[in-house]
Amino acid sequence: RVVESAGMHEHCVFLDQPTADGEDGRQRPDVIVKLPGGRQIVIDAKVPIAAYLDAHEAVDDATRDKHLERHAELVRTHATALGRKAYWDTFSPSPDFVIMFLPGEMLYTAALQTDPQLIEAVTNEKVVLATPSSLIALLRMIALGWREQALAVNAQEVAQLGRQLYERVGSLATHWSDVGDKLEKAVGSYNRSVGALETRVLVTARKFVDLKAATADDGELAAPQPVEALPRPLLARELTVVLESSNGRSARSSRDLAPASLS
Repeated sequence: RVVESAGMHEHCVFLDQPTADGEDGRQRPDVIVKLPGGRQIVIDAKVPIAAYLDAHEAVDDATRDKHLERHAELVRTHATALGRKAYWDTFSPSPDFVIMFLPGEMLYTAALQTDPQLIEAVTNEKVVLATPSSLIALLRMIALGWREQALAVNAQEVAQLGRQLYERVGSLATHWSDVGDKLEKAVGSYNRSVGALETRVLVTARKFVDLKAATADDGELAAPQPVEALPRPLLARELTVVLESSNGRSARSSRDLAPASLS
């Protein structure tokens, strides 16, 4: 529930109850939290709580204090055992500490009130005590790191896609310019053929009417109209720059392919 509250299922990978071989035999932490950059944090949640529950059910203060002292001792003993397992050596790469999760704020408070040196003692064992509230804060900081890494990766992909798009737009602009040139040449050829039809072919063909070899009823020979519209040139600065660059490459390629002069 703590992991879900921190939103880590979306940004992190958890290995519930993984097992690894250590110097003291099989080691089984409860959760391994994956960190950005390939590192990981081990969390152990097997802290004993029986003594605290006994203190909660005690009928007098003396019995309650005795159970609370035993609770603090068990917490310290478990922290010492975690430190000796050296999870950070088995699950590598990992920070050189293990998180000992106490599933309740009162478990931490009761142990600390009875044993004020508890924090210093577990720290020397490379163990960090975490309650639900502090673990949520830690996991949310890790989730923030995952989000920042995702943003960095996405920014790189966006930059790469931008470069690809820019190059492909330039290639498409070259094709458009080539089509426009061919359309302009086709229009010029069409208009020249219309002029030849009007001034050369039809002038001769109409003489058949004068020679009575054809009549006006056969229909008048009309010349097609010339095409006045021309393809619109590419004027955008980005496209003209790409076209100039492309034309330069084409010119260099032509020079490279030209045969050498014979001496």
